[in-house]
This record gives sequence, structure tokens and C-alpha cells, in this order.
Amino acid sequence: MKSDLLAELLRRVAAKRCAVVVTDLGSGGSQLLDPFDAQGSDPELQALVRDAALRDQSTRVDRASGPLFLRVYNPPVQVVIVGAVHVAQALAPMVQHAGYDAVIVDPRRAFATSERFPGIALRDEWPDEALAAIGLGPRSAVVTMTHDPKIDDPALAAALRSDAFYVGALGSKKTQAARRDRLREMGFTDADLARIHGPVGLPIGAVSTGEIAVSILSEIVTSLRKPETRARSAS
Repeated sequence: MKSDLLAELLRRVAAKRCAVVVTDLGSGGSQLLDPFDAQGSDPELQALVRDAALRDQSTRVDRASGPLFLRVYNPPVQVVIVGAVHVAQALAPMVQHAGYDAVIVDPRRAFATSERFPGIALRDEWPDEALAAIGLGPRSAVVTMTHDPKIDDPALAAALRSDAFYVGALGSKKTQAARRDRLREMGFTDADLARIHGPVGLPIGAVSTGEIAVSILSEIVTSLRKPETRARSAS
């Protein structure tokens, strides 16, 4: 790998961005591609690169021009759960079982404890501070759960200003409408607000805490693996 290509790869890895190194197995030449670049000069190759990145799987592909090897460099998926509530207690271990990193953010230290969240990373700063320190990227998901605007709104604002692949908010349709009004007052557009999955979770008829957690994780996985489903109407 040439030094300039390696330097660019390291820069993208440090920025928690997805990258794929495409190596021509005949010539040995390599190039670095962004799997989600819609402006790629070779649409067929871009589709192959995107598919490999979505599957988190490096692979060999055979094309008419010769065989290629696609080496995927994806940062870990990180799910930031804002609010150390009962649903979060069910969701965080599920996130870990899915192979993702889980982080609980809640300035209420009586809730965000290692006893309630064993083995889960905890941050007790206010969400805007915590999310800035965490550093959200295209492999980040953010879910707010407190129903407290002082906690949820700053977290949603930080998530919407980032390129997190998933932004979700617990709450009824009435709660979501009021929340969107507050976010509009903060300067967010309807296009920004359409990124919020709320009420959060896939519509599977979930009732119990565990079922709600399953619906949320399922929606996160769908948004990660099928990015065309990420946008949702804000109506």
C-alpha cells in the first residue's frame, strides 16, 4: 500500500469513517473508496464496495477486467443511549450481544450506576458534553429515552448536527410533535427532523420493556444494514 493511500486510510479510521481498499489482484494497484459516495466514477464497483461495507465483510470479486479484493475498514458500531431508564437496562445488553458498543449517558448519577448497568460504559455529563467527547460518526446511533427536554433535546440536537446513521427518540406522537417544535425553534429544518425515528422502534406491537428494546434494536440494525430506510417522515 502506497504511503499516501495509507495516510488517507489512517485519517479516515481516526475520523471513524467507513473506507474500503480496493486492490487489483492482477496489477497489485490499490485505491481507497468511500462506500457511501454516490458520485463514484464506476457505479458497478461502487455498488460492490457499498455491499461489502454494509455486510462488514472483506471479499474477493471477479469482474470482466480482472479479480479485485475489497478490504473493509469499518469503525465499531456505537449505540449511545441517553437516559438510564428501564428500557435502557434491557436495550444496552442487547446492543452488546449484537456486537456493538453501548454507552449510557445520563447526568442523573442515581440512575446511571454500575449496579443497574453492569459492564456498560457510563457517562454522567450533560448530553451535549458527553456526545461531543464521544465523537459521533457514521457508525453511531443515538437513542433518547428520558422524556425530559433538558436532557433529550440537547442530545437530539447534537445527533442531528452529526452524521450518525440513526437518531431515535422514545415518546408518544404528541410528545414527538412537541419535541419537533422545540427543535425547529433551535433552527432545525423539516429535513433534519425527518431523520428522527419517533416514536422509536419498529412497529411490532411491542408492549413490555423487553419488547420495546427489541423493536429499537431491530430498527437500528435495519438502518445500519439498509441505509435507504434511514429517512422517516416527520409527520
